[in-house]
Amino acid sequence: MLKIILILIAAYILYEIIEHAVLPLVWLITNQQKESPTGESGMIGSEAEVKEWEGNKGRVFVHGELWRAESNVPLAMGDTVRIQSVKGLTLIVEPVQE
Repeated sequence: MLKIILILIAAYILYEIIEHAVLPLVWLITNQQKESPTGESGMIGSEAEVKEWEGNKGRVFVHGELWRAESNVPLAMGDTVRIQSVKGLTLIVEPVQE
């Protein structure tokens, strides 16, 4: 009977160590390697569709939202662009080379 109680106590301690030490470390390591899907870093490199454009400014549709955008290259409505950087709430874009 004493052996069974000692085995149960050892199993409980091992379970607690795994639950509170090992699993959080594994979760931390795996999540550090993922790219942020939000914020400025999540926008750079994404493709967007030009919805309005006049001169070197306009609006593009990306991640379900309309954003102000600027480009040094003339663009037309319907063009696909890639986000190069973010300046405040304005996206700096360039056309996608096909």
